[in-house]
Amino acid sequence: MKVSTSHKIQTLAEIEVDVARLRQQGKTLALANGCFDLMHVGHVRYLEGAGQVGDILVVAVNSDDSVRELKGPDRPLMPEGERAELVAALACVDYVLVFRELNVENLLWRLRPDFHCKGTDYTEETVPERAVVQSYGGKVAIVGDPKDHSTRDLISKVKHRSSLP
Repeated sequence: MKVSTSHKIQTLAEIEVDVARLRQQGKTLALANGCFDLMHVGHVRYLEGAGQVGDILVVAVNSDDSVRELKGPDRPLMPEGERAELVAALACVDYVLVFRELNVENLLWRLRPDFHCKGTDYTEETVPERAVVQSYGGKVAIVGDPKDHSTRDLISKVKHRSSLP
């Protein structure tokens, strides 16, 4: 029997209710975030690593507008709903939400995850939201494999190959 992943995609308010209930059961929360435009193995390894840090993994996916602001006018290549659905399809992911801000500070304040997970292109000291996480007693976790995969490189490779005879 196939199960839809759409139940994993929720609003922040819905996730807050579930997280409060799960925390009462002693569960820990990890938060990961990103654009996830053209999913690749680096994304999967990052999210699997984040899923191993806490009992519950919430993944925040950047909205289309925030991706354009962060990555440029030609991005995203896929709309936010499809990107959220792809992330939700991963077994390691418990909840997905689309967020409109350029960073996850508001989500950190609202959810107060035990672990804020970032990829290996960061160190604990360079995570932009580090001070927020530390202020409520959370921890920063660097997860995933070495940063040698990127959507930008994948787009470049596709463009190069499509221009060959």
